[in-house]
Amino acid sequence: MEITLTDSDLVRRIGSGNDRDAEEEFCRRMGPRIRLYGLRHLRDLHAAEDLMQQVLITSLEALRESRLHQPDKLASFVLGTSRMMVLDLRRGAYRRERLLETFGADLVPPGSAWHPRLDHDRLACCVQNLSERERSVIVLSFFDEQTGAEVARFLNVSEANVRVIRHRAILQLRNCMGVTA
Repeated sequence: MEITLTDSDLVRRIGSGNDRDAEEEFCRRMGPRIRLYGLRHLRDLHAAEDLMQQVLITSLEALRESRLHQPDKLASFVLGTSRMMVLDLRRGAYRRERLLETFGADLVPPGSAWHPRLDHDRLACCVQNLSERERSVIVLSFFDEQTGAEVARFLNVSEANVRVIRHRAILQLRNCMGVTA
């Protein structure tokens, strides 16, 4: 007969040390709820799955460090974490839109014979469809104007890896935007 743990029991077991079974139960129990919240508020399956992973990681770190002072409020804690991450994603999307409006025209090489009007919404969607690492490299390289070495230090990867990631991300963006090179 399987014993069902309460939320309080899960919080205590995770906070007491390396209890993989309690962590697995936490992820099994909370993962679908987070994904549903993400689908409802982000309206994208991939974004909802990314949100689920981020919230689970953040929540597990907090539980391991015993930062949840009211163990019976586990579901509220996870929901609040989900809500804050969705708000952060929306703020980031708003900032990207503003950056594209301001600097998007600079993405077209100067002196080119053909000067298309940049479709900001499409580019924002294309950037959003990149993996998190590719998106980070593109944003840090082109919007924050950081060098390859700075991006490598920030992401804890080699400079060569940054160049490969950036090259592949640019190819994906070109394909997504329908640009032939």
